[in-house]
Amino acid sequence: MRLRDDSLIGQVVAANIVLVTLTLVAAGIVGGLQSEDSPWQLLVLALVIGLTFCVNIWMLQRRFGPLEHLIERVERIDPSEPSTFEIEGDPVEEIDRLARSFRRILQRVDDERKRSGKLVLRAQEEERRRVARDLHDEVNQALTAILLRLEALSQDSPPERAAEVTELKRLASQAMDELLNLARQLRPTALDDHGLLPAIEAQLRNFGERTGIEARLDSSGDTDGLDEEKQTVVYRVAQEALNNASRHANAQHVEVSLAVAGHGAELRVRDDGVGFDPVSRNGNGLGLEGMAERARLVGGELDVRSSPGSGTELTLRVP
Repeated sequence: MRLRDDSLIGQVVAANIVLVTLTLVAAGIVGGLQSEDSPWQLLVLALVIGLTFCVNIWMLQRRFGPLEHLIERVERIDPSEPSTFEIEGDPVEEIDRLARSFRRILQRVDDERKRSGKLVLRAQEEERRRVARDLHDEVNQALTAILLRLEALSQDSPPERAAEVTELKRLASQAMDELLNLARQLRPTALDDHGLLPAIEAQLRNFGERTGIEARLDSSGDTDGLDEEKQTVVYRVAQEALNNASRHANAQHVEVSLAVAGHGAELRVRDDGVGFDPVSRNGNGLGLEGMAERARLVGGELDVRSSPGSGTELTLRVP
């Protein structure tokens, strides 16, 4: 087997050859000295042994040090997070092979995580679509039938029952409105029928009507270049950011900008709410981890900047 110059095995063998050579030289020197020079014999022998020991320790530490660095680097890896894997220091054949193998494993883990994550997202969106369709087609029809029966009942009911029937009609109408709003949140028909931009515009209109918060959209580029997965991720991140602005931020104004270039997009949502400390709070309750995971599954990244009293700015970048 041919060994590379930086082979770990080859370097250990070379170090031991040096040690044996030094030992033989020392033995020859000691044997060649006269008996009356015994103090010098012991001194030379001690020096050679000490030098041999130091060389051995230095060589082994130098050569096995990269292995320790590799172990430390591997222990810091989080398979759920995208990361690069580079080893610094002098090249060593065995360490390089280990690093390359582990890099391939990380790449396969990351590819599998993205593949399985996309399958989960597709299943979720398909289930949302089915539930929204059932709510709209079946439950909404049932509530409509109840309203029609109540309307007919109000014509024949005695005057003392009129107020009660009117209240029942109001409750049924309110249930229909809430049902339709829930169906739109589960899976907006505009996203399937008209695309991303009309869906976000409709979302902002409903958001303003529901919360009273002023919301403004600024867009550029053609969203047709984004595939269905990217459009869904952008829409869901915008939806969650608006929910955070109404539930947690106590905002009065929200600005949304969407810039599309080719197959990539940048979504920015900024509010003038109370803000928070991303370090201490770590986004608990804000759904930031879910948004960040959605971004990673399409190769994007999520950036959140906020501070107490200064509002929050969320940026989604999809390559």
